[in-house]
Amino acid sequence: MMSIRARRELLEAVAPRYKRAAGSEKQRILDEFVHSTGYARKYAIHLLNHVPRERRAVRRRRARKYTPAARDALVTLWRAANGICSKRLVPFLPELIAVLERCGELQLDADTKALVLQMSPATVDRLLRPQRQGLRRRGLGTTKPGTLLKRQIPIRTFADWDETRPGFLEVDLVGHGGTTTAGEYLHTLVLTDIHTAWTECVALLNRSQETVTAAIAAVRQALPFPLLGLDSDNGSEFINANLLRYCQQEEITFTRSRAYKKNDQAHVEQKNWTHVRQFVGYARYEGATAWEALAALYAPLRRYMNFFQPTLTLYPTR
Repeated sequence: MMSIRARRELLEAVAPRYKRAAGSEKQRILDEFVHSTGYARKYAIHLLNHVPRERRAVRRRRARKYTPAARDALVTLWRAANGICSKRLVPFLPELIAVLERCGELQLDADTKALVLQMSPATVDRLLRPQRQGLRRRGLGTTKPGTLLKRQIPIRTFADWDETRPGFLEVDLVGHGGTTTAGEYLHTLVLTDIHTAWTECVALLNRSQETVTAAIAAVRQALPFPLLGLDSDNGSEFINANLLRYCQQEEITFTRSRAYKKNDQAHVEQKNWTHVRQFVGYARYEGATAWEALAALYAPLRRYMNFFQPTLTLYPTR
């Protein structure tokens, strides 16, 4: 069976010949056309004598709904919120606009404000696409396989891993080595609670086992809830006897993700970007002076990100 497009092309090729032909020649062209297309004979005669014009879809452009003033206001709000994603930004817009207007940082007329508050997450993504292009850069991976036998982890001797209550954290390390991993440079230890999205960032001079374990012990004292479980990748800074011994002594459930499966630690991987890379970037930092500056940055950032930034949390359905 011929397709509609093929029938159309055949009709346009045969119709001029059919009109010029006479007698038996016209009869032969009609017989071949009917045989090829499967059309009824009367309908085929009508088509050959009256070739229909091809209908072309008329694309009507919708009038632009969002004015340049609304787009500029959106960019200002997005930057004030440190470039958070549209699904976090849109529910936060009414409060964010009210606060910025109250502080004199933003002045919107009634029409522009109404347009901004009507925007959906998809619209926000579309309007912000030019601003986001070229923002992301990739750093160098520094995860090395741990030397400890992996069959010793996970251990589930003290508590079941329960993501429906605070206290079970994913942990990861972000390197600040710039364009090379040679030598010693600063790292950031990132811990994210799966239930509440509470995140702690700690500046480290190096990534030794002792330094990482000591930092986790310090974070444990600062958390607003008990530390019940840790889930790490397979890097040697986590998969080692020091951290394993600490978790056993403090009755902390210690598990690990699958090798080369970043989605196993999706919560903390996302915070590596929003809490570290967006503020610190990808440059190389090393030495005590840089470490002090990085630690000084994380102190107010901890309060800002945990108390003043909207968060998306997925709760399991029951």
